[in-house]
Amino acid sequence: MSRRRTRTLAAALAGVTLFAAALVGVYGRSWWVPVAKRILGSETVASVVEEYGPAARARLEPHFADAGVAYPPSRVVLLATKDDARLELWAADDDPAFRLVHVYPILKLSGVSGPKLREGDRQVPEGVYAIEGLNPNSSYHLSMKLDYPNAFDLARAAEDGRDNPGSNIFIHGKALSVGCLAMGDPAIEELFVLVADVGIDHATCVVAPSDPRHADWDRVPEHAPGWTAELYRQITRGLEPLGLESPSGAP
Repeated sequence: MSRRRTRTLAAALAGVTLFAAALVGVYGRSWWVPVAKRILGSETVASVVEEYGPAARARLEPHFADAGVAYPPSRVVLLATKDDARLELWAADDDPAFRLVHVYPILKLSGVSGPKLREGDRQVPEGVYAIEGLNPNSSYHLSMKLDYPNAFDLARAAEDGRDNPGSNIFIHGKALSVGCLAMGDPAIEELFVLVADVGIDHATCVVAPSDPRHADWDRVPEHAPGWTAELYRQITRGLEPLGLESPSGAP
């Protein structure tokens, strides 16, 4: 084999190797990041807050000041709307009224309008969810676990005869999603630190198909199960503390 051909082949192999490494780096995070963290040592919620807290709070506090809410607040509601891929941060302090503090773009979410029904459907669930825990060792930088399936989801699954409604739904960093809300790293650092400061018992996430200030936001999709209208009524009740107005008076 000629020297020139050998160099060409070596360059081609190097290119393929780099391309494969890039694919593994992006799409193989779910297995290599946990392995790397086991080797290098696991983070704790406290260590993450110590590392990212000062910068995250410095970015958050001007938004809270503009909204007239003290930091840290006493309660937080995160309102995610699927069709326009945005997450609103609402908060309240000693004043019981919630105020809109900031709006984040959701960088990636999968699925369509309507509830999540089963494992592997790549569907972002809809409903009112507690934040079950903070994960400082996420494959996607940092993450917050929602309590999907909650009691409502489990009851509907039992009625439908579905034995695997899915699980492990997170708000996380990066910009990849297979049923979760991917916020990017700076945003998840802020949200993680905020919820750690507030306490997970004082934080709620509401996921709606579209902006609940729109008149037809709760229109049930044709493909959705019959109980979806009941789910949307539950979402409406979950949003009552925010005092959302009609489209003409939307904040």
